[in-house]
Amino acid sequence: MIADEYVWLAWSIGLLIPWLAVYVAFPRQRKVMLWTSLLTMPFGLTEPLFVPAYWSPPSLFDLARTTGFDIESFIFSFGIGGIGAVLYNLWTGRELAPVVDGERLAQRHNLHGWALAVPFLSFPILYTLPWNPIYAAIVAMALGAAAAIWCRPDLARKTWIGAALFVAYYSVFLVGIELTVPGYIARVWNLGALSGVSIGGMPIEELLFAAAFGAYWSSVYEHFTWRRLRADAG
Repeated sequence: MIADEYVWLAWSIGLLIPWLAVYVAFPRQRKVMLWTSLLTMPFGLTEPLFVPAYWSPPSLFDLARTTGFDIESFIFSFGIGGIGAVLYNLWTGRELAPVVDGERLAQRHNLHGWALAVPFLSFPILYTLPWNPIYAAIVAMALGAAAAIWCRPDLARKTWIGAALFVAYYSVFLVGIELTVPGYIARVWNLGALSGVSIGGMPIEELLFAAAFGAYWSSVYEHFTWRRLRADAG
């Protein structure tokens, strides 16, 4: 059994294993994976917003509990970013192609930049509400996904299926934690401040986070780089 102080490190490093496997096995996805992972990695800086309000994981050098920051959060963010962006691509086998200039001039794209910024603009406001910060993060990403679909309806299918795929992927790691380190979730998550609803021992908040993250992040590369999936019926 892994000691509690190394579980968060093992979890975050464990996410790099499938990342590396996909990176090696699917060369055409490498640019998307690296780009999105590097974009996601700085979100590790948000960890103090969630420690200890949402959870308080033992970490290397006890950084999370003493400073709010930890090394594991950056590894975790890097790992989920690249995989979250390509799961749908791998599932369908579709390739990316540029959005034609005529489509980019559509009226709804006048607010394209604002639509992409919705999670980043809404989170600070939602964070001030009297609820656990994880709910602010979930709602902010869900609003971002909705705004992105409004702007790019051709990516709606990828958004919803990408969310489901990431929930399934993320759940494997959560279940793995509870099976290998029984009781870890109860010891580390601040369950008393959450809804109390769990599915298979996993707090529903973790699954909602995975769904919201997968919904927004599954097509973030296409939004920022004006790409679309070939033969995508949307």
